[in-house]
Amino acid sequence: MVIGVALMAVLLVGLLLRPGRVAEPELPRILVDGSNVMFWDDETPKIETVSRVVWVLRDQGYKPGVIFDASAGYKIVGRYQDDAELAALLDLPAEQVLVVPKGTIADTYLLGAARDLGARIVTNDKYRDWAKDFPEVRRPGHLIRGAVKKGKVRLEV
Repeated sequence: MVIGVALMAVLLVGLLLRPGRVAEPELPRILVDGSNVMFWDDETPKIETVSRVVWVLRDQGYKPGVIFDASAGYKIVGRYQDDAELAALLDLPAEQVLVVPKGTIADTYLLGAARDLGARIVTNDKYRDWAKDFPEVRRPGHLIRGAVKKGKVRLEV
């Protein structure tokens, strides 16, 4: 019996690691404008608000990435927070969180990343100032609006 189980384990590992194996499908990417979403609950900046939105997106089958401007940490915890620190607060891998460099406009990072990934954006910003360079912001469904009321997330997907 033990030999049978060991043999099955070896065969399973061999099947999983063999060249040409079809990878599991990657989850669709979606980006979250963290600096916008953190204000969705009573217009007070809270990392918990972003976290709730991220977990709803994960439950809906997305792989969310979150982009913050450099001042986000100051608004949330009173000091600068880098990618890894905000990722830890969100319980996400650091590669799914980006804090743009100080003095940089986060909108261009977010819009460019969304274009590169073919991803939609969760935000209440309409990016009117960027519509000429990023006309996709005018496309219905590209920007997903939402709100958080009494801890409940509502997304206009």
